[in-house]
Amino acid sequence: MLNGKTAIITGAGRGIGRAIALEFIKYGAKVVVNYRNSIKQVEELLETIREAGGEAIAVQADISKEEEAKQLVDAAVKHFGRLDILVNNAGITKDTLMMRMSEDDFSSVIDINLKGTFFCMKHASNVMLKQRSGKIINLSSVVGITGNAGQVNYAASKAGVIGMTKSAARELAIRGITVNAVAPGFIQTEMTDVLPEKIKEATVANIPLKRFGAANEVAGAVSFLASEAANYITGQVLQVDGGMVM
Repeated sequence: MLNGKTAIITGAGRGIGRAIALEFIKYGAKVVVNYRNSIKQVEELLETIREAGGEAIAVQADISKEEEAKQLVDAAVKHFGRLDILVNNAGITKDTLMMRMSEDDFSSVIDINLKGTFFCMKHASNVMLKQRSGKIINLSSVVGITGNAGQVNYAASKAGVIGMTKSAARELAIRGITVNAVAPGFIQTEMTDVLPEKIKEATVANIPLKRFGAANEVAGAVSFLASEAANYITGQVLQVDGGMVM
């Protein structure tokens, strides 16, 4: 499904990013694993990929800095010769009520989740435009659609990702490049593991499928959008949320 394709996945050291990397390898892609701090997890991921017979490299870059985002794209092209897929997965949370939210709480989330996505799209699309082909998949969130108390910063960043996705899709379509977003709901990751049990139970009660999703279920949606089966899909937001937001 992805044979011969080269993909960058930001924030791929753990959780959903790791699952996407493994899914892409399963379907024959070559993967550039981006990370900022999680070197131990990345080394373990690369070992898992090699054991599976896949091909991958790791590139450390803080995508909230434009020059480092450019270096990430340059490293992918230098090593593999081309860039077919970009998955903007890197993201952070700094949750607190708006009245207590500091400027740093707000800015750091916007810098990584929103500006980082923009920087990577900007430099990846420069390569893809010359190739006249490419797939960009941005990870948003259902919170970017519905909002959530205590997550003004995160919701703003993820709503922004949706707006950027649609705008970029319009700009890049003329060269055969598709841009879509995936908006996960509550997915079983380290981020959700720390939630109190009462909050987990209340959340599950509002999900029609009555469970949290798995990281590989998000990865499956991303893989579909990265494949040729999705060639006529662009500017869309695919919710992977168990029916939580209809």
